[in-house]
Amino acid sequence: MSIKLNTISKFADLKTTRSTWRHNNQTIALVPTMGALHEGHLSLVKLAHTVASKVIVSIFVNPKQFGQGEDLDEYPRDLNSDLGKLEEIGVDLVYAPDADQIYPHGFSTVISVTGISEGLCGASRPHFFGGVATVVTKLLLHCTPDIAIFGEKDYQQLLVIRRLVTDLDLPVDVMGGPIVRESDGLALSSRNIYLSKQDRQTAPMLHKALMSTRAQLLKGVSMHQVASQTTDQLIKAGFKLDYFELRDANTLAPMDQYGGQPARLLIATTLGRTRLIDNIAVIG
Repeated sequence: MSIKLNTISKFADLKTTRSTWRHNNQTIALVPTMGALHEGHLSLVKLAHTVASKVIVSIFVNPKQFGQGEDLDEYPRDLNSDLGKLEEIGVDLVYAPDADQIYPHGFSTVISVTGISEGLCGASRPHFFGGVATVVTKLLLHCTPDIAIFGEKDYQQLLVIRRLVTDLDLPVDVMGGPIVRESDGLALSSRNIYLSKQDRQTAPMLHKALMSTRAQLLKGVSMHQVASQTTDQLIKAGFKLDYFELRDANTLAPMDQYGGQPARLLIATTLGRTRLIDNIAVIG
């Protein structure tokens, strides 16, 4: 298939296109990705079309959010496949920068968002949110969107980026897009391709655990009581649990009892060699 998308790898070329759009009073939405696109990503692109006149999708596998021993080298990359999927639904520009466009020689800055980045994924992957905050800041400065859209599956990441944008007075609205799931409840993720056939059959237990826990919390049962039994079931099924927690939906402050305020159930595990994360809202 011949790809006809406007694909740019150089910041200077991006600035030229961006300036033309601004001259014509076009609004811009950015959907940042690391490629290996699936229906979850594409749902964010479709959302972007509803809120802006121009849509940019960035594709950049960010080395600064991978720690030692993680899957940077193995992370799935198939730019032609990604471009084909984007061409089918339509985007105005794909920004696929070379590494030196994001981290030029001598680059030595790290953006650190404290507080909300600590705990949960920030505890087990202490390098992660500094890498995310740094690359997102660069992408926002390069693309200057009016709106940037991130998936709610990476819920802590979404809140970190909102904090970043607020604290630095960046002129962009950050939107969250709903989690997209397989028919059996498994949240879509580029890393799902790592799952063995057996692990793929086991993986939907995560969503079931979240749903059953939420039902108990809404009945007044404490998180401590519910989590103990659920954790045992997941471990017996082969999951290695990183965390399973109830948090305030806006601040990520720990909670043990649901009292009617916006809350979020979040879980992270490893199944086989695949790290899986998921979350759901708790609403009475």
